[in-house]
Amino acid sequence: MLTSAELRAIENRAHAADPTSRLMDRAGLAAAKLATRIADGRGLPVLVVAGPGNNGGDAFEVATHLRQGFHAVDVVFLGDQGKLPADAARALAKWHAAGGTLLDAIPTTRRWSLVVDGLFGIGLSRAPQGEYVKAIEAINAAGAPTLALDIPSGVNGDTGAVPGIAVRASHTITFIALKPGLLTLDGPDHCGELSCDTLGLDAGYFAGASGHALDARALDPVRVARPQNFHKGRAGTLAVIGGTTGMVGAAVLAGRAAIKSGVGKVFLGLLADTPFTLDVAQPELMIRPAARFFPDPQVDALAVGPGMGTGANARELLASALRTDVPLVLDADALNLIGANEALANALAARSAPSLLTPHPAEAARMLRQSVTAVQADRVQAARTLARRFNAGVVLKGNGSVLAVPDGRWWINRSGHAGMAVAGMGDVLTGLIGALLAQGLSAEQALTAGVHLHGAAGDACATAGIGPIGLTATELADAARKLINQRADDDSAPSR
Repeated sequence: MLTSAELRAIENRAHAADPTSRLMDRAGLAAAKLATRIADGRGLPVLVVAGPGNNGGDAFEVATHLRQGFHAVDVVFLGDQGKLPADAARALAKWHAAGGTLLDAIPTTRRWSLVVDGLFGIGLSRAPQGEYVKAIEAINAAGAPTLALDIPSGVNGDTGAVPGIAVRASHTITFIALKPGLLTLDGPDHCGELSCDTLGLDAGYFAGASGHALDARALDPVRVARPQNFHKGRAGTLAVIGGTTGMVGAAVLAGRAAIKSGVGKVFLGLLADTPFTLDVAQPELMIRPAARFFPDPQVDALAVGPGMGTGANARELLASALRTDVPLVLDADALNLIGANEALANALAARSAPSLLTPHPAEAARMLRQSVTAVQADRVQAARTLARRFNAGVVLKGNGSVLAVPDGRWWINRSGHAGMAVAGMGDVLTGLIGALLAQGLSAEQALTAGVHLHGAAGDACATAGIGPIGLTATELADAARKLINQRADDDSAPSR
């Protein structure tokens, strides 16, 4: 995955290595092939809308390839021919040489098999203005499939923000590598079906990328087949600390998710004044007063925060947890307490044992002393700042959850769906990550595997007809268990 700055550096390197490489022509050909598949059999012209920069050049290349493939093509150009970048000017000359002409506005009485959006690429960071707003409105109202080139016009390529209006594409073909804005915030709602063409660049060009798309490979560390001679102590012990009066369910959800994720034992350390002593639905959970676990918790990992509250007792317990040398997952009110207390924040940053944080945007804003708007304006930067500030692995939850580690590397998760935006889902995520930590995965492995597993379980539920609307956190934990076992079965299958 590449930011706009990284992409420009790669394009410059490719051009320096081979001035005749013509990446724009390759992009146009790749997009024209996809456009042909989308428009095939519709029997109407293709509308190509080209803007004033290199994205417009890509659009001219698409139009030329389509025309040479005997498609009827209308091209609307919104820009100044005399100010086009060199490559885009060459692409326009090819369009003219092929017999193509230009329109200066989108016809309001025509119908098309497909609209190709080549107005703006990833460099646009402000809201479109004037005639470009009208063009985007016309594209969205065209009643035809829309193919966006590189990124839907109006979407910020680095952040996924839409500061004004943006094309809502049915398909997006992005070039060289995925861009962050396609995968997080508002980007996924605008890009439709997403594909990527590397334009023939080899892997060496991407070696310096700091960000990556998180996919099913993140689950590889979970694929551990157990020997027959095994006991529960080898699967680790997790303690979940939380559940003050009125919010015990959060800790219970985390504990249930953990016990279903393969950890050998799970303790619930509850803060409630009158805690129950047995979870009838999950009697395997061992329930204790939270204070019983400190100062020396006999566990392999701690998950602190679900339903914890922000009272004095919660602050003291969090401070005790931060002093341990046990791997730690912090969620919910544990994060709110850190955001409000400089001493706790410094204690977290000073820990030598692994720490993982799972904030939603409001919790992240409190920890960064920013507004939620500022956090959401650049989710990648917010996650990376949290990771550096607190010396911890971080997942900034939301559409396209962003993960980051202190050394600057980051990921955007591609699993999950909007039906998971319900109460308790964050508690289940905390339980999953805590269980993986307790079973011996590294902090980075537990973070990336836990986040992707959480989303993949949601996807599996929706595929099975459980949701997306009405999916519950309890059902998600069951689906995560099934996915873990499927991967364990794959590992234990005899070779032939």
